[in-house]
Amino acid sequence: MTKAATATKTTEFPAFDASQATEQFRAMAEKGVEQSKEAYAKVKDGMEDAQKVFESTFETAKTAANDLSLKSIAALRANAEANFAHLEAMIGVKSLSEVLELQTSFMRKSYEMMVEQAKDMQAASSKAAEDVAKPTKTAFEKAMKEFKVA
Repeated sequence: MTKAATATKTTEFPAFDASQATEQFRAMAEKGVEQSKEAYAKVKDGMEDAQKVFESTFETAKTAANDLSLKSIAALRANAEANFAHLEAMIGVKSLSEVLELQTSFMRKSYEMMVEQAKDMQAASSKAAEDVAKPTKTAFEKAMKEFKVA
């Protein structure tokens, strides 16, 4: 075949029906709008949940910080009172052996009190960390369950 013979062949396309195209375009656009509304609703719900989690987390953190502050103040007060009591006892000392006995007893009691205060602070700090992380952990687990379902 020559070039002229192949050039004369025409390709036929199916007839274009504008009414069907308009209807298909409308259906596609409506479906897109509906999907967009659903996606927006999911994002909105997710953001509202996240806001609640943040508010809960910050409120818990505030409460935990207040509790830790109060424990610290109580420990400082107990230490100050013990120091003043020791100072008062030292004022009435009459011999070097009494000084050594009082000082040794004071150091032992101070160490025991420090260990007890450290245990209390550690327990309070651990509880505070768990309480602060709980809302976020719960929200994350919920999101992962929903993600696995989808």
